[in-house]
Amino acid sequence: MAVEKPKLKLAVYWGAACGGCCVSVLDVHEHLFDIVENADLVFWPIALDIKYGDVEAMPDQSIDITLFNGAVRNSENEHMAHVLRQKSKILIGYGSCAHMGGIPGLANFSNKEDIFKRVYEDSESTENPGKVRPVEELDVKEGHIHIPHFYNDVMTLAQTVDVDYFIPGCPPQSERLLEVFLAVVNGAELPPKGSVIGAFPRVQCDDCKRKKSDKKGITRFFRPWEVEDDGETCLNEQGILCMGPATRGGCGVRCVEGNAPCRGCYGPLDDIPDAGAKNMSVIASMLEGKEPDEIGQAIDSIVDPAGTFYRFSLPGSKLRRKLS
Repeated sequence: MAVEKPKLKLAVYWGAACGGCCVSVLDVHEHLFDIVENADLVFWPIALDIKYGDVEAMPDQSIDITLFNGAVRNSENEHMAHVLRQKSKILIGYGSCAHMGGIPGLANFSNKEDIFKRVYEDSESTENPGKVRPVEELDVKEGHIHIPHFYNDVMTLAQTVDVDYFIPGCPPQSERLLEVFLAVVNGAELPPKGSVIGAFPRVQCDDCKRKKSDKKGITRFFRPWEVEDDGETCLNEQGILCMGPATRGGCGVRCVEGNAPCRGCYGPLDDIPDAGAKNMSVIASMLEGKEPDEIGQAIDSIVDPAGTFYRFSLPGSKLRRKLS
C-alpha cells in the first residue's frame, strides 16, 4: 500500500508592495489545483484569517516554503521577515520589491522627513494647518494604539535576513512560480543558495522578436506616447528607452510584446552588479560617435533618468540611496 506523501506547508507574506505579487499566486489558473493538491496554505494575510501571533507560535522550520513579497519599509515588515525566516525551511524573495527594493525603493531618492512633510503637510489635497503627524504610540479610550516605525531607508529582503532564493518580476510570471513550486514538490535539485530562480540566464533581447541593427543615429529619447511605434523595430533604436539589454529574461517579453518598453523588473544577470549602471552604459553605446552637444541634448531628453534606470533596483544597487 502506497504511503500518501505529506503536503508542503506554504506561506505568503505581503511587505512594502502594491499587492500584485500576492494576487499573482492565483494567476496559475487551473494549476492552482496542482498547488493545493501538494501544499496547505498556513499563512496568507490577504486570504486567511491567521494572526501574527499564530505564526510566532509555529515551530521553527515548520513552514516548507515562504514567498515573501515586498520590500522592508517599516518595523512590521522587518519583524515579520525575521519571524518567517525562523519558521521557514525555504525563504524566497518573491518579486522585484523583495528582490531589489522595487518601486517602493524609489523613496530612497528622498528621506523620511521630506516624505512626511510632503504627505502630511504639503500635498495639494492635504488640509493640515496644525501640521499633525502620526505618532507610533497613543492611548485612546478604546485601548493602546501602536503603529510600525517608518524607516528612513527602504531595504531589500536580503538586506534584512538570510534569503534562500529570489523569484524576480513585477509580478513574477505564474509559469515561473509553478515551475519552482513543482521542482520543490518533486524533490528536484535546487541551485545554490542565494540564486535567482524562475528566470532565464539571458537578457530580454535574446527573446525579443523585434528587428535590431547597429543603429547609432539616436539624438533624442522619447517617452512611449510621444512617438508612433512601428511595431517591428527595436524600441531603443526608435529612441524609446527599453531596459531589455540589461534585464534578465523569463517574463516572456510581455511588455515589449504589448508594444511597451521593458522597465527592468526582472533585474540584471548574475554578472551585472548594478542594473542602473548597466542600463546607462547601454544608452551610452547608442550615442557613440556623437558630438558632445548632441550627447548632452540626448541625455537632457531623458525624463527622470535616476527613476528610469533604477526604477526597480535602487535599494539593492551600488548607489542604494541619495546621499543627502
